[in-house]
Amino acid sequence: MSTAPTNGSNGQSRGPGHHHDDEFDKGLSHDLPVFARRRMIRLLAGASMVPLVAACSTDDSGGGTASDSSSSGSSASGTSGSDCEVIPTETAGPYPGDGSNGPNVLKESGVVRQDITKSFGTADGVAEGIPLTITLTVVDQSSGCDTPKKGAAVYLWHCDREGRYSLYSDGVTGENYLRGVQEADEKGQVTFTSIFPACYTGRWPHIHFEVYDSLDDATAAQAVAATSQLAFPKDVCDTVYATDGYSQSVQNLARLSLETDGIFSDGYDQQLATMKGSTAQGYTATLTVPV
Repeated sequence: MSTAPTNGSNGQSRGPGHHHDDEFDKGLSHDLPVFARRRMIRLLAGASMVPLVAACSTDDSGGGTASDSSSSGSSASGTSGSDCEVIPTETAGPYPGDGSNGPNVLKESGVVRQDITKSFGTADGVAEGIPLTITLTVVDQSSGCDTPKKGAAVYLWHCDREGRYSLYSDGVTGENYLRGVQEADEKGQVTFTSIFPACYTGRWPHIHFEVYDSLDDATAAQAVAATSQLAFPKDVCDTVYATDGYSQSVQNLARLSLETDGIFSDGYDQQLATMKGSTAQGYTATLTVPV
């Protein structure tokens, strides 16, 4: 049976985005004023553009459906030209593992790796679940999102099938699986081999990531260029959570939506992954990350 993460200390946030990861930090009520301010800013910005709407109106929201087949796809995350915006800043949450709230895994030998399903170093745990390949494409927002950020680095982490975060949650404090760093190739891409995360109490299924300008910055846990989160489409979550080991996620997901989630409720178009795959063959999740 899945359990929600146990928070041993207050979460820390970087940047002007949200200031908590879930209800186990300071609680949703702590962040409601933050959400209200962000919505007000957007409303005011929208009001100032009213005279222009008749002349030029665009809707860059996107979404789709995915069936349980190897060729299925869901959501569109491409960003370019005039639609190019910096990835929304979100909290790193109370379980970052970068030294900002306790353990620092980034300075450990072995953290730079593609397969994050296994722990490294003296730990030997393995995260079980539906296979998931995650590919993020880091691009330069100032160039219109057309220039890949070759040499940038991404630190990525998420909970396991039981909703636990390694290094922090009861039963896995000695593990460091589902955490890793990759350097972007000439296409600006980083790829991780992982498992589909749980839906734990109070949060829509998600993956955390930090972008650094270089691998040296990432492994020194310094000079974070961007902190954000990736969201999963509901249809894929429903399909995955119908498989063995994810039963608690079914109940947790039923109480949530992307529109009511404390992090994604103010907009998630840029953070909703494009999904392909099946429970039999595993899934791929892709997202473009302008920084």
